[in-house]
Amino acid sequence: MSNLLAALLERRAFLLHWAPVPLRLIVGYGFLAHGVAKAARGYDAFPAIVQAMGLPMPHLLGWLTILVEIGGGLAILLGALVSLASIPMAIVLLVAIFTVHLPYGFSSIKLQAVTAAGATFGQPGYETDLLYLAGLAALVMGGAGPLSVDGYVGRRIRAARSS
Repeated sequence: MSNLLAALLERRAFLLHWAPVPLRLIVGYGFLAHGVAKAARGYDAFPAIVQAMGLPMPHLLGWLTILVEIGGGLAILLGALVSLASIPMAIVLLVAIFTVHLPYGFSSIKLQAVTAAGATFGQPGYETDLLYLAGLAALVMGGAGPLSVDGYVGRRIRAARSS
């Protein structure tokens, strides 16, 4: 019985060690993809949306959002400065929740109809933004995990201190 318990605990430790990796990949890629999509539409496209929402300094805020999504997405993917990168990323998500998604409720998928042309969906709620916030919080609290810049730097610092 104790061998089984030891094996289960060892497997759990292994899984906990690697758990941040898929989380980093989906959160980082998601931010990166959204930032690249906004940038690909052109210099004025996303700032025009920011202006239509009534936010101040639309060009500055629009391009800061794009830079946060691309830079933050890359940082999370690489596991580099995860705690620091998560702050502006969380701000972008909170602004999106309160300026865009809140009126549409929680659900991010609102199936309105299915026709011969395919499915029609309504406006997304804030569910996905909350999931991204939870992912960022988990990475900040639990660390970036293996195969990360933060992990590499941490190992180098510990090795230097023990020398």
